[in-house]
Amino acid sequence: MDKQKSINALQFFVTGLSNQAFGHKLQGKVFASQGFEKLGEKYEGHYDEEMGWVNKFIDRIIDLGGDIKHEARQEGTLVCDPCEYIKTDLQVSIAGIDFLRKCMNELCEDVTTFGIMKEYLKDEEEDMYWSENQLELIEKIGYQNWLVKQM
Repeated sequence: MDKQKSINALQFFVTGLSNQAFGHKLQGKVFASQGFEKLGEKYEGHYDEEMGWVNKFIDRIIDLGGDIKHEARQEGTLVCDPCEYIKTDLQVSIAGIDFLRKCMNELCEDVTTFGIMKEYLKDEEEDMYWSENQLELIEKIGYQNWLVKQM
C-alpha cells in the first residue's frame, strides 16, 4: 500500500470538499435571505454533512501519519436563482462522482481509505439524485409552484 498516494488523495478532498461545503453554506444563506427557508436549510445542512466527510478524511490522513495542509480556497460564484444553482450543483456532482470513482481505483490497496471513499461516494450519489429529483419536480409542477414549496 502506498500511504503517500492515499494521503495525497485525501488532502485533495479535504481542500476541495471544504471549499465546496463553504459554497453550500453561502448558497443556503442566499436562499434563506430570499425567503426560501427550506432550501436555505437544505444547503446549510449540506455544509454540515460535507464537513463531516472532511473530518473523516483528516482523521484518516492523521492515521496514515500524514501532515494536514490548510490550502487556499478557490473563489466561487454565488447563484441567486435556485433552479440555476441546482442545475450547476448537479453538474458538479456528476463530474465529482466520476472523478471520485477514478480516484478509488488508485486507492484499492488501502482498504480503509477505499472504504471511507466508498461511503462518501454513496453520499454523493444521494445528493446527485436529490438534485435530479428537484429538477424533475420543477418540470412537473412548474418553477413558481416549486419555489412556493421552498418557503
